[in-house]
Amino acid sequence: MKLLLMQIRHDPKVRREETESFLRYCKLAPEEMDVLNVFDTPEFGPEVLEGYDALLVGGASEASVLEPENYPAVPYCIDLLRHCIDVDYPVFASCFGFQLAVLALGGTIIRDEKDFEMGSLPIYLRPAAADDLLFHDVPDGFHAIAVHRERSVHCPPGATELAFTEPCCHAFKVDGKRFWACQFHAEVDRATLVARLTIYKDHYTDGDDHLDEVLSSAQETPESNDLMRKFVDRVVR
Repeated sequence: MKLLLMQIRHDPKVRREETESFLRYCKLAPEEMDVLNVFDTPEFGPEVLEGYDALLVGGASEASVLEPENYPAVPYCIDLLRHCIDVDYPVFASCFGFQLAVLALGGTIIRDEKDFEMGSLPIYLRPAAADDLLFHDVPDGFHAIAVHRERSVHCPPGATELAFTEPCCHAFKVDGKRFWACQFHAEVDRATLVARLTIYKDHYTDGDDHLDEVLSSAQETPESNDLMRKFVDRVVR
């Protein structure tokens, strides 16, 4: 078994940290996952999936799905996810990957300039989660890490919403496909949130006091982190 992580990270430290996080919570050995970083390879097609059993899509702090003119890999990412949907290729998409998936399905992403979700948040389940392969044994109101300026208010067409917060859709499954997407970071735990927000505090916070407030209220997120293992064990294997 081997998975491909489509990574949208520029900072070298965060590249390593994100790769290690996906390996840790997918319960994969390093040789079971390769990385395609779209800052290094902005143009690609479905051939990148050859030899892999599933696709993981990570988050982004240096890119926006709403600015393809500034981030030329965005349309290629969207086209790859459309291909995965068409051929029923297994996908787990997180945060930026969620937003790409929304656009691939014809949904809408909006941007918040302030008061956006940040920290460990309670995430609530829709009734459809009770019958979902990954979410049926997740407790309602489970905590997950979320840090995002862009969001989808509604579940996109052709998918079923599984989880939400008041401001946005937080998880969906594409109907009839092995394709899950989460706006929250299933691969990120409290310690990683602390490390990452410290790096990106100027991008996401209003200074040290705001950063301390977010980090002091952060909680561990074992239920959301375990979704990665469930995807590998229940879908890929």
